Amino acid sequence: MKQIKHLMGLGLKVRLKRTIILTILVLTFCSTVFSSGAVGQEDSENNQTAPEEGFFDRFITYVKSLFSGEGDLQSSGEISKIGAADIQQSADSEDAVLKIATPDVIESASLVGDTGLGVFAHLSNPPLMKMDSEGHIVGQLAENYSVSENNTLWTFYLRDDLYWNDGEKVTPEDVEFSIRYYGEKTPWASWINDTLENSTVSDANNSVTFKFNKPYTRVSMEFATYDILPAHVWKNIEDPVEYTNNGPYVGCGPYYLKLIYLNAGKLVFEKNPYWKGKAPEFKTVEIHFYSNVDVATLALKNGEADTYYKYAGSYPYSSIEELNKTGNFDFMEKTSIGLVFLAPNLKKAPFSDEEFREALAYAINYEELASLETLGYGEVPNRGFVPSSMENYKETEKLEYSPEKAREILEKAGYSDSNGNGILEGKDGKDIKLEILIRPDYARTGELLDEYFENIGLSADLKTVDSDTWITLKDSYNYDLTVTRSTPWGMLMHSSWGSGYFDSRRTGQGVMHNVEDPVFLQLCDNILATTDSAELQKYAYELQDYYAENLPAIPLYWSKTVTPFNRHFEGWYADPLYGIYNLDTFTNVTKVEA
Repeated sequence: MKQIKHLMGLGLKVRLKRTIILTILVLTFCSTVFSSGAVGQEDSENNQTAPEEGFFDRFITYVKSLFSGEGDLQSSGEISKIGAADIQQSADSEDAVLKIATPDVIESASLVGDTGLGVFAHLSNPPLMKMDSEGHIVGQLAENYSVSENNTLWTFYLRDDLYWNDGEKVTPEDVEFSIRYYGEKTPWASWINDTLENSTVSDANNSVTFKFNKPYTRVSMEFATYDILPAHVWKNIEDPVEYTNNGPYVGCGPYYLKLIYLNAGKLVFEKNPYWKGKAPEFKTVEIHFYSNVDVATLALKNGEADTYYKYAGSYPYSSIEELNKTGNFDFMEKTSIGLVFLAPNLKKAPFSDEEFREALAYAINYEELASLETLGYGEVPNRGFVPSSMENYKETEKLEYSPEKAREILEKAGYSDSNGNGILEGKDGKDIKLEILIRPDYARTGELLDEYFENIGLSADLKTVDSDTWITLKDSYNYDLTVTRSTPWGMLMHSSWGSGYFDSRRTGQGVMHNVEDPVFLQLCDNILATTDSAELQKYAYELQDYYAENLPAIPLYWSKTVTPFNRHFEGWYADPLYGIYNLDTFTNVTKVEA
């Protein structure tokens, strides 16, 4: 009986403790919701809302875990009960957590099938190679590599201190499996399946060799983007694109991906206990994804995040001053190798006419565009398209705003307003009415272009569409002009220097595939056939000259990538491909006193 009373007493104490905790949590929760709601009202004109559903779900899950005492991992597609333990653990050791706010959206818990998740997984499943701060491709999991004289045989020598977080050693077989797996199982890596003739591994040299059926000199660059997977885990997964798992995923980086918490908008990375490289300071890295940049900014201001990351994007220029006023942040600025550009439909007149494109280029007020769209963080681009921050950049002529010159070129080329209605006629005698295909992100740029073109006698209509519709219309060449952007990876893919966007032999969501000129295609092939640095520079220069002379696309502005970070942290490192999201950042950043 005494034992029963004792147990009852313990039970009462436990329930009392849980009640007190629950009360505190409810008060904290209500305070947070009301606080967010107040700020949300101020921003309501922009339809900005805090991720209340995610926070509520997280709260409920946490409370359930306290009262249920359960802690097993969940099946695919469910909220993991371990998430509650993570949140409690995070709350208990805030100082050991590095938190990153992002507007990038993770739509699925598929490490291979979700593009956004694949980028963040570089921390847990690093690619073989990486880009350094100067834009050079160097080893990451690979110590170094060699390539045969005919550029078909590539051998990668692995570091010998790599282990998966389940204790298994990383082997050349893992790398061979990963590369072949992507080539066979994913549509975006089909080039591997098409060109890889065979592969071999050498345990003695801790190396893997890939033999391609033709020169493919961008292999080291390509292998800076593919996450390496443990063969002993993934070999039984038939469809990696559709496979989802909320975690943990086995990784070999300084951290492994422990939890994907979609409802709460959170990824949790924990230290890999078998990591032999430079030890990171933080036990946990959390990625908090928000519905928009304004909510992410609010998290930064409230101290709920230590830095901001957007793949291939900058912190919003319009929010920099607001964050700067808090006195808690410094900012890193890097000129991006990606850019915003205007692409003409080269399959259609008058855009197939070089002189017409030349006139369009003079009609655009680049200073105004850069000023309005980048608020001083951008500059007028060159005709050679490629930003100055990219390796083997060539100084071509600066783009110039001159509506007078534009009208003169059009008149000499035979475009005139014979009926006096204020609109120039094409060589078919009909009024030229441009349809500019716009995605919502570029609405203001589209409006400015509309004004510029009307100023030289060209009628223009804007057609704003969502991303899926844009891809459909673009791929069917159902447009006159369109505004789009290149990402850093887009500038590097294929034959590099932006060629992957224009080569008509390529397809893909963001590419224009609008250049069929044999001269351009041969240039691409020349680049793909050599690894000689002098030859590469020569071809890179020729490519930029081609852009400057033929204008297959008109760059609108170059811009900087701005990254805010809390002043209590130091050691950030950025590369042109993934910005601050790289292993050097996560093994170097430390917390310091302000």
